[in-house]
Amino acid sequence: MAKTRESMMSEQLPDDYTDALLTDNKQPGGIEEGKMNGNSNGPGNTNGYSGQNIQILEGLEAVRVRPGMYIGATDQRGLHHLIQEVVDNSIDEVMAGYADTVKVVIHPDASVTISDNGRGIPVDEHHQRPGMSTLEVVMTVLHAGGKFGGGGYQISSGLHGVGVSVVNALSEWCQVDVAKEGKLYRQRYEKGVPVTKLTEMGAVEGSGTTTTFLPDLTVMETRDYSFEALAQRFREMAYLNRGLTITLIDERSDREATFYFEGGLTSFVRYLNKNRNVLQSRPVSVVREIDKVKVELALQYNDSWSSTEFSFANGINTVDGGMHITGFRSALTRTLNEYARKANILKEKDGNLSGDDVRQGLTVVLSVKIPNPQFEAQTKSKLNNAEVRPIVESITTDLLTQYLEETPGEAKVIIDKCLTSARAREAARAARDLIQRKNALDTTLPGKLADCSERRADRCELYLVEGDSAGGSAKQGRDRHFQAILPLRGKILNVERVGLDKVLKSEEVKNIITALGAGIDEHFNMTKLRYGRILIMCDADVDGAHIRTLLLTFFFRHMPELIHDGHLFIAQPPLYHIKVGKQVHYVYTMEERDAIVSEYRSTHNGKEPEIGRYKGLGEMNPETLWETTMDPARRTILKVNVEEAIEADKTFSMLMGDDVMPRKRFIESHAKLANLDV
Repeated sequence: MAKTRESMMSEQLPDDYTDALLTDNKQPGGIEEGKMNGNSNGPGNTNGYSGQNIQILEGLEAVRVRPGMYIGATDQRGLHHLIQEVVDNSIDEVMAGYADTVKVVIHPDASVTISDNGRGIPVDEHHQRPGMSTLEVVMTVLHAGGKFGGGGYQISSGLHGVGVSVVNALSEWCQVDVAKEGKLYRQRYEKGVPVTKLTEMGAVEGSGTTTTFLPDLTVMETRDYSFEALAQRFREMAYLNRGLTITLIDERSDREATFYFEGGLTSFVRYLNKNRNVLQSRPVSVVREIDKVKVELALQYNDSWSSTEFSFANGINTVDGGMHITGFRSALTRTLNEYARKANILKEKDGNLSGDDVRQGLTVVLSVKIPNPQFEAQTKSKLNNAEVRPIVESITTDLLTQYLEETPGEAKVIIDKCLTSARAREAARAARDLIQRKNALDTTLPGKLADCSERRADRCELYLVEGDSAGGSAKQGRDRHFQAILPLRGKILNVERVGLDKVLKSEEVKNIITALGAGIDEHFNMTKLRYGRILIMCDADVDGAHIRTLLLTFFFRHMPELIHDGHLFIAQPPLYHIKVGKQVHYVYTMEERDAIVSEYRSTHNGKEPEIGRYKGLGEMNPETLWETTMDPARRTILKVNVEEAIEADKTFSMLMGDDVMPRKRFIESHAKLANLDV
């Protein structure tokens, strides 16, 4: 789903947050008197900053001091990253052709075991570290691995040799078992330091590596794994590696999932289009290798107004694209235009279809496997290998040319879809230009917007509030220095079912776009965003949930940068107020309500406390709304996070698309989890 709960209960702003709204926090003066004249206390004591202040961190110590540098974060994302680093090593064995099975088990004590049937990490003495086994080198030395051109791997996802040693460093304990040449070897570590020697445990059948580790809570924030998030990532891996069997077992909740897809990316595209009306009988796909670059591509059009593109390089999801996706897009646009001209569907007077036109309604998955990938930055979000572009371009052109000529019926349907997109694009451009011209001539913001006085975007918040009644309470209860309120009338347009031209005709959508000030789609400019936080505040009922989903769909499809950069939140108003003596408890879940009621009964001879149910935000007086939902020091908010973009894309299509049956099945299967106000 697009919404994931982060550890933000009673989310607090910095102590000086509100004060900073009123002052610039700049202290008078600048360089301290005497410093410019060289009046220090001597070369060995320059204001307490000398060689004594410079520390050298040896070995894995740097990882434990700055874990975020190696795994991105120490929250749940970082926790999952630890598992992923070990699994990636197993997948490298799969891509090298030495393994076909990977198993991940989460144990009740939160330790994790990852095993594969690959060759097993070498256990012989390392030639550069006499007296130390290769296994110990791999587990304890940064930048040690078999992926630097030593012949161990032709293709791999790991490039820097830091993955598994980082996992070891950030674990309370870690144990590695290696099955190799009929023998089982074992070594145990604690916080990255070996506590046993490499020990031969006896005879064993087969080969492979089994790594078990327990994340160290002195450096990690949590051991709360998400089965769904891990399962989604492992599903991707199974699609990307045809013939791989990968199993996830969670012994905490007795859940298990096994993924195996013989169809590869073709199966992947079918999965993504499962809840959409497709325009082709089957996905178009190809697997081909040129100059040691292996390209696998699958695509299929549907009748939606959004494009779904996922690209991978050596199994890594390149969320920012790169040369491989650039080559694909170029070939797609050129080939469809050439065919449309040749088939006389595009007339001489007609302009060419644009890249946006030919990608609307397209679902495509592109995977390349190359010997020496060059990624942009440590995050590996973009592939920079220039030689990959012409290879992907050539393979895509050959695939599409053959397909279009062999299936003229489907080809015409696709071109007609692209022409419809082109007309919608022109209409959307006209509507967008009208909005921009209006904004340029009339700098006034939407009439219902109650803006804040603060002008620094990073210190401002915008509440999107359901209804005028709740909007009125929010306007009275807010802190007008940094909180702005935009009431929304009714339910906004379902953008999943219409093109951008119709989206821009919606008055409520136009008000949101104008209030935010950053544009929309390819014209979205984060530097012009007027508010650092956008909070969706709806009633805690079925209608409120629907409005919230409509807004999330709009932001996911047309302003995804807001989500990716952490600007979008969901406010959590209380469901109940419970009066206990002179105290009033505001309760956000039914479980909290039942716990307070049960405690009250036990201490008051079975007497029932006074309970009130909030039917909507409009029922709250401004003081209560501020105290429970808007005060940064006391409120509870959820950060909207779309790390699992593939699952989010599929879920939004299912919930907000035209096909009723998938939505019905989803509601039936999740009915017990729903909070219905009946």
